[in-house]
Amino acid sequence: MKEQTEVRNLKEGRYVLVDDEPCTILSISVSKPGKHGAAKARIDAVGIFDGQKRTLIEPVTAKIYVPIVERKSAQVISVTGNTAQLMDMTDYSTFELPIPDDLRDKVKVGEEIIYIESMGKRKFATK
Repeated sequence: MKEQTEVRNLKEGRYVLVDDEPCTILSISVSKPGKHGAAKARIDAVGIFDGQKRTLIEPVTAKIYVPIVERKSAQVISVTGNTAQLMDMTDYSTFELPIPDDLRDKVKVGEEIIYIESMGKRKFATK
């Protein structure tokens, strides 16, 4: 899911859609308006799910999409290799997620974990 907003309303640390990929905004720099043009904003962002750095340059009055990023909790049902089977605690749906290397020893069967969901993708929350 996504919602629409103007570029001037974006802030560092929030989320933005760049190339249909939800990203966290690292920095925003705004140029002064020129003689015949509007002020432009340069947005540097990093993908939530792929970690790839992206740049977006738009006028500050342009409409842009912002993804709806949800933090949800799930219970670990089973762990097989580096994949965990999880059950969402609100709607009891089950799904599998790859376990990141830094969380490999923390994910145990029967425990509750936090995961991030946006634009139909999911991943373990590291913070």
